[in-house]
Amino acid sequence: MLNWNGSSLRAHRTLATGAVAALVCTGFSVLFLVFVGSQETTMAQGRATTGWDRVLPLIKLGRLPALLPDRKDGKVQAIQVLDARNRVVAATRQLVGEPPITTLRSTDGGVRTQRTLCPPAGLKGCMTVISYKVYSQPGGIWLLNVAVPTVPWYGNATALVLAIGASLLITAMMAAWAFRMVGKDFAPVEAIRTELAEITATGLDRRVPVPKHQEIRSLAETVNDTLDRLEGAYQQLRQFTSDASHDLRSPITAMLAQVEEGLMYPDDTDWPRTATAVLTGIERLQAIVTDLLTLARLDARAPLTRNPTDLAQLVSAELGRRTYRKEIVKDLRQNVFIDCDRLRITRGHTNMIDNAERHATSKITVSVRADGPTAALEVIDDGAGIAAEQREMVFDRFTRLDASRDRDAGGTGLGLAIAREITEAHQGTLTIQDSERGTRFVLRLPRMRSISRQLTKRRSDAP
Repeated sequence: MLNWNGSSLRAHRTLATGAVAALVCTGFSVLFLVFVGSQETTMAQGRATTGWDRVLPLIKLGRLPALLPDRKDGKVQAIQVLDARNRVVAATRQLVGEPPITTLRSTDGGVRTQRTLCPPAGLKGCMTVISYKVYSQPGGIWLLNVAVPTVPWYGNATALVLAIGASLLITAMMAAWAFRMVGKDFAPVEAIRTELAEITATGLDRRVPVPKHQEIRSLAETVNDTLDRLEGAYQQLRQFTSDASHDLRSPITAMLAQVEEGLMYPDDTDWPRTATAVLTGIERLQAIVTDLLTLARLDARAPLTRNPTDLAQLVSAELGRRTYRKEIVKDLRQNVFIDCDRLRITRGHTNMIDNAERHATSKITVSVRADGPTAALEVIDDGAGIAAEQREMVFDRFTRLDASRDRDAGGTGLGLAIAREITEAHQGTLTIQDSERGTRFVLRLPRMRSISRQLTKRRSDAP
């Protein structure tokens, strides 16, 4: 269930929708009330005109009664007739015996004048008083005053209550709709979150539900793909832990046994031979630890110390330092320059050659050549080869194929992973390609086309 709190997206969307709905409803309500107020004002003006039309003939004909009759429709209307001396000569019932509600007359020659009084004499509340001049009467100009209730801008209380009620209802409905729709739309996200919260290291085979909504569907599929990779990496890690534990335990156990046996029979022990065996075990442990430390540095993205380097000379120098159990066939083209960290590239191609030596039958071919914009380093062995579907697997960390494990009990499954990561750090590629026999590793790095230009630039950049 989605939580309702001030920082939740559901709360924000609901409040935003409610605010927009309230603004829209307020705007329409104001327009509606202004319209109603205009209509009410027009109707009030009409009632005043009706009073004029009803009383004026009586004045003209001299049949004006002292008590003017009320409207038959029951509408509130107060009328007074003042003579030329401002004396009340006729009035409706509510103004009988009351003083003139107003004696102000138009001074600009107009027949009609209007003012709002709060209240007029003899009446209660604010009233709009309309005064009409009546000419041709004995003694001068008479005054016909008609008072009608003042109309507020919103028209009447009924319209105001209706507008407020409708606005509140529509705003509440829109907010409730937004709350429901956001909850419905994010229910799949909550299901994904709930499932992820329950996934542990012992349940990596579980996957989040995939909804129908395209956007959230893409999220769920991405999460499941990530879980697939995580499960695969975890299985590889478990396999590596098992292999590494065996690889570490074997030399340690052997060294312990040799030392214990020597201590038990010190006079009968060949100590130089024992020391040589222990040293071999230590070197094995050192190789495993070194591989792990190298991977840690690569993961940390340690900076590269780049220098222009002839790849053929670098490979030739490294091959000359070591003695190999298999025949090494060299095909090294000179003047194939790359900009690289020499120590790391040396480590990378050394791992490739070591891997080839462990799996070759009798011969390893190492070649360097320029191939368009790249420098290519190939290491080919004449061993059993690797199936096409397993070629990418050998570059995964901690991966050792079954055939490799049988032939090479000393491998850690890290050498080729290290070589590829070093290559990719130099914007290069390391792949396995087809060959007539055995396995053909191809390392490609960006080639420096003009070494003299690069060296000149480096000298100019130097402090």
